Amino acid sequence: MLDKGIVIVGDIKIQIVDIDLLTIKIRLMVASVDKAMEMGINWWQYDSFLSSEAKEKEIEKENKV
Repeated sequence: MLDKGIVIVGDIKIQIVDIDLLTIKIRLMVASVDKAMEMGINWWQYDSFLSSEAKEKEIEKENKV
């Protein structure tokens, strides 16, 4: 079990006139989930690509518009 860890986060987005041409998300976490939660790192719970609950909320939000 990991007592300490490292987190690397990076987003790259290339846009021209509000048109996304390229989006790259890089997320790397080397730590136990408990340790990450303790540090306040829980982005995976809100990323619609990784969480079905977040995806459902995103779809509900889109349907309300």
